Amino acid sequence: MAAWLRWFVLAAALAAAPAHAIFGDDEARKAIADLSKRTDARLAKIEQDLADKLDRRSMLDLNASLEAIRADLAALRGQIEVLQNRIEQSDKRQRDLYVDLDNRLRKFEHAGAEKEKTAQAQAAEQQAYEAGLAHMKANNYGAAIQSLQAFLTQYPQSTLAPSAQYWIGNAHFALRDYKNAIAAQQRVVSTWPDSSRAPDALLNIASSQAEMGDAGASTKTLQTVVSKYPASPAAEQARQRLAKTAKR
Repeated sequence: MAAWLRWFVLAAALAAAPAHAIFGDDEARKAIADLSKRTDARLAKIEQDLADKLDRRSMLDLNASLEAIRADLAALRGQIEVLQNRIEQSDKRQRDLYVDLDNRLRKFEHAGAEKEKTAQAQAAEQQAYEAGLAHMKANNYGAAIQSLQAFLTQYPQSTLAPSAQYWIGNAHFALRDYKNAIAAQQRVVSTWPDSSRAPDALLNIASSQAEMGDAGASTKTLQTVVSKYPASPAAEQARQRLAKTAKR
């Protein structure tokens, strides 16, 4: 592009010059040389101007592109921050859920272990009680007393404790040890007065008193059974005994 511009400008300059400048001697050649130099200078300036304009335009376009890229990057950063926040929140929820689930499992496992432990303890307790009753059924009253006393020592708070103490009193009665029978049954009445074994213990005390020949004490004890536990089966037996005593 610079070459044809150079020739165009040179031709225009020659056309505008005087005739003697075109067909003169050395001065004409010098003028042409000067004109060529000026033309080259102007063309160089034009080319530089065009290059500057192109560079400025390119820079403007580049700046615009950079601004667009910066805007896109800012938007992407915002999206990334949102996603990171969501991920963190999700991770936190998962951690909380895991901790909660782990705590529940631990509680469940602990409850299960405690339940199993309680069941085993109850089974051992029941087995110890039934061992004493087995001696009673086999008429091994001395062994029954020892076994049931050992049960009470090991399980003093057992719900079977009133029954164990009652059977100890019955074992003494079977051995004709009425004094210890009365003492054993009095413990049932004093320690577990609301137990269903309490009226039976009083009835056994009345029987022991009668066997010892203390009819007055026996009658009084039977009356206590009726007055204190009127709806119990023992109270019905006490009434029958009192009725027989009254007929005598």
